Amino acid sequence: MNGAHFLVAFVFLALAASFAFASDPSPLQDFCVAINDTKDGVFVNGKLCKDPKLATAKDFFFSGLDIARNTSNPLGSVVTPANVAQIPGLNTLGISLARVDYAPDGGLNPPHTHPRATEILTVLEGTLYVGFVTSNPGNRLITKVLNPGDVFVFPVGLVHFQFNVGKTKAVAIAALSSQNPGVITIGNAVFGSTPPIRSDVLAKAFQVDKNIVDHLQKQFWYDNN
Repeated sequence: MNGAHFLVAFVFLALAASFAFASDPSPLQDFCVAINDTKDGVFVNGKLCKDPKLATAKDFFFSGLDIARNTSNPLGSVVTPANVAQIPGLNTLGISLARVDYAPDGGLNPPHTHPRATEILTVLEGTLYVGFVTSNPGNRLITKVLNPGDVFVFPVGLVHFQFNVGKTKAVAIAALSSQNPGVITIGNAVFGSTPPIRSDVLAKAFQVDKNIVDHLQKQFWYDNN
């Protein structure tokens, strides 16, 4: 095959590949307000959608992220989400928010992941020790102490946490790159699943005595979301 024929064949294959893998990651209309009632649903794009002509300001509105939450719980933290469950108009738009309140001197948003979103956290009040762990095989811990006005990014899917190291309450706002980022709290998932993971499986995975696993599985695993 001479050079000209090779070049033509290469361009053809490149174009074919681009068509094969082409996708449209953007919404196919201005908005797609999520609904549960199928009576007025006319579009499907992530969820069944309300007829755009019936959309109102209420579909795009949420109030309450200015309200401090009660952090009197085992973790000393509360997450107030503002995602598609609270704001139907977020459907297909790929973004959401959350307010996180931390109790003074030890309030913890425990190690967890968001399977569908990167998170960017802005501290409004207090001092937080935050961090995430990189994937195998490195498992590097990357941490930072944040003060009001500081911003930190948690890459999608990685285990991360926030811990209040200050003597006063802390407040942060998190923006996430999904209408429904999801959350998997590590302790809850591993030791508080329903039905429980077999204790001999966890004992071998964590290289601890089975009695330790049994003890952990009997604990009450609080969910701060």
